[in-house]
Amino acid sequence: MITIYHNPRCSKSREGLTYLEDKGVQYKITKYLDEPLTKEELTDILRKLNFKPIELVRTKEEIWKELTKDKNLEDNEIIEAMVKYPRLIERPIIINGDKAVIARPTENIDTII
Repeated sequence: MITIYHNPRCSKSREGLTYLEDKGVQYKITKYLDEPLTKEELTDILRKLNFKPIELVRTKEEIWKELTKDKNLEDNEIIEAMVKYPRLIERPIIINGDKAVIARPTENIDTII
């Protein structure tokens, strides 16, 4: 089953849901702001995306700017920051088995369904 890591307040995330519905794909929603990811879950998502941690960060978020003001974070520290501040995580993330994409644009979903 496909999982979408979803933020209902995000228009791109809502577009991802609509796209899945229009394709007739069954999915499970994980509201990652309400159900924060563990370090292990986030590490697994990064592996499925084939991303370095920084590639999953919303670097324009104010909290990110504060965290990195006078330093460069190591990968482990970036993961810990995303676990502590899930708003930093790019969205929506769509996972199908061992594959994952960021649905920006939503058509990226087609590569894993």
